[in-house]
Amino acid sequence: MNETRKPRRILRRIGAVLAGLVLIGLLDVGIDSLLHATGIYPPWFQPMSNSLWLLAIGYRTIDGITGSYIAAWLAPDRPVTHALVLGLIGVVLSSLGVVATWHKGPEFGPKWYPLTLVCIAVPCALIGGLLRKQQLRARA
Repeated sequence: MNETRKPRRILRRIGAVLAGLVLIGLLDVGIDSLLHATGIYPPWFQPMSNSLWLLAIGYRTIDGITGSYIAAWLAPDRPVTHALVLGLIGVVLSSLGVVATWHKGPEFGPKWYPLTLVCIAVPCALIGGLLRKQQLRARA
């Protein structure tokens, strides 16, 4: 490979993962804000029922798959690997969320909620990456 192309390829790899991460963050915060604004969720920092926390898990699963697909789609090669890197970042960030909220009040949700976010990060990433890989195979 041409030496001048390596830095560009590295930047494309990083950019693909960052784009997926930003998309997930925007989708999560956007949907949260919409649900609070419409009254489906209570006001910010108020306790919620378990069913609403399950709703959050549901759309965060979809957001994670979508962001991982975008990371894989933007990747210059190895789409599943890029999606899984995003999944590992999700594990780290979700683990930080567990630590930050563990001894907080009910407005931060039940203990299972942040633990579930840790557990779904890699499977969502894998699904997103495999969807892109399947799409690439179908084109070939």
